[in-house]
Amino acid sequence: MPHDDFQVEPVKGLPETPPEGEVILWQGKPDWWALSKESLNLLWVAGYFVFLAAWRFVAVIDLMPLGQAIWASVPFLILGGIVCALLLGIAFAQAHYTVYTVTNRRVAMRIGAALTVTLNLPFTQIGSANLDLRKSGTGTIAFDLLGDTRISYLVCWPHVRPWRVSPTQPALRCIPEAEKIAAMISEAAVARVSTPQVERAGNTPSAVAAE
Repeated sequence: MPHDDFQVEPVKGLPETPPEGEVILWQGKPDWWALSKESLNLLWVAGYFVFLAAWRFVAVIDLMPLGQAIWASVPFLILGGIVCALLLGIAFAQAHYTVYTVTNRRVAMRIGAALTVTLNLPFTQIGSANLDLRKSGTGTIAFDLLGDTRISYLVCWPHVRPWRVSPTQPALRCIPEAEKIAAMISEAAVARVSTPQVERAGNTPSAVAAE
């Protein structure tokens, strides 16, 4: 199912041209600001360094003048600013290089800023989809896969359901209009699974098998 994509994409977000009959319904990517908060815990990290600065200030305020106590706390704020800037850069890069694709047959995820990997998730191999919707309208749609399919949590992070390591659940992270996209995926999956596929085996009559 995973596919290392090192070649030029014939279609944006897909490692190959879709076969006849497959139609792209939607393409999108994570909201980078939402990704930085939910996946990289930006606000918690910022709060941690503010706490360290405040703690340092309280610890030295009785030992030195006010101005010196403030300056003694500033390095924690500077370090926190650097760390938060790095997290924002990671979130922006992840969002920029990611392309989520929903077709009438599958969900495809082109992910990775340094090493690009494309996941193809046919609807016939998806057991269920779980929506985590936020007040802002962004949300995460995680997929519970059927069979023995296994995906690496570390390779796919942050495009996975948080804290679900075994089995890992690939996810469309922090996408805008998540509720609308979830409904689209549900309708497409139902239509795909309920559509019979005609196959020809040798010289025998065509056999009809529902996927």
